[in-house]
Amino acid sequence: MTSVKDLRVEESPTRTSPGRGRFAFTDDYSVFDWGKMPDTVPGKGAALCTMGADNFERLEAAGLPTHYRGVVDPGDGTSPSERAGSDAATRERSGEVVALADASAPPTEMAIDLVRVPDLPFADGAYDYDAYYAEAGTNYVVPLEIVFRNTVPVGSSLRSRAEPAAFGLDLDRWPDAAVTLPEPIVEFSTKYEAQDRYLTREEADRIAGEVPVGVLENLALAVDGIVTERAEEAGFTHQDGKIECLSRDGEVAVADVVGTFDENRFAYADQQVSKEVVRQYYKRHDPEWVAAVRDAKREADERGVADWHALCEREPTPLPQSVIAAVSDLYRAGTNAYTGEAWFDAPGIDEAVDAVRTL
Repeated sequence: MTSVKDLRVEESPTRTSPGRGRFAFTDDYSVFDWGKMPDTVPGKGAALCTMGADNFERLEAAGLPTHYRGVVDPGDGTSPSERAGSDAATRERSGEVVALADASAPPTEMAIDLVRVPDLPFADGAYDYDAYYAEAGTNYVVPLEIVFRNTVPVGSSLRSRAEPAAFGLDLDRWPDAAVTLPEPIVEFSTKYEAQDRYLTREEADRIAGEVPVGVLENLALAVDGIVTERAEEAGFTHQDGKIECLSRDGEVAVADVVGTFDENRFAYADQQVSKEVVRQYYKRHDPEWVAAVRDAKREADERGVADWHALCEREPTPLPQSVIAAVSDLYRAGTNAYTGEAWFDAPGIDEAVDAVRTL
């Protein structure tokens, strides 16, 4: 399905009915839209699944519709509620779909409702969204990513697309530090195109089909508020993130995964606690590859072709083992801190954050 998680279909969706499936989270990672990178980060998949489930359950408690159905219990340990002395059953539950609090160990699979993802044809330098919706039926993924921003951190693409004054900031240029926005802003980008591109509101409205962009915007702001509140409670700053949505017989629901260190940017004590750590590492230590990716994307745009990977002249270098270990600790310690549960045997969040400051 993606470079970092797999989709297992249990019941295929039809044009008129949703299906059921599972996300299987791996320890792979991806930066700069490259796809699967040369290394894996141990524990990353379980950390993302755990954090994503925690957020989905917070959204549902707030009354927001989602495609989440629970996590798949690995059945090889004791749940946090059991460790706290609750009456939770201690029977073997391997493979059972349960609420996160009843999982016996950090899960790596998430149970979800499935909808259709039609092909998005590309011809004559353009994508055919009319063909996408002609095949969609009444249950489909909206082919947009809805991005929300509370701050503009170093590394944000917004810095290259707009000046600070456009967002009510009294600044001549972007400083070398995160900038807090007066109010959250929402942007729209493509989801299934070979290369992500940001859209005007009019373009997004056309690509969204029958789903009004205002509905998507309001849902994104509601999700942002819930994740931001929890982040602040746990000592994090929630900088930006995204949601993806589905339309299920006319109901718009939050899909994919929400509020993890891959989907969103978080900071702790002014240090990035997200995939941005690895992005910035590659910018400093493998700038030739980062530049080759940028050049390949630009050339693909100029040629009007979808696959920019074939035009890239370099491969990413593997990460040193010391960096992999530090990033692994960061994902696992961050998930412990965010959820408020000791899911992982990991350093404390302060120690894990300090370890990545000098990567």
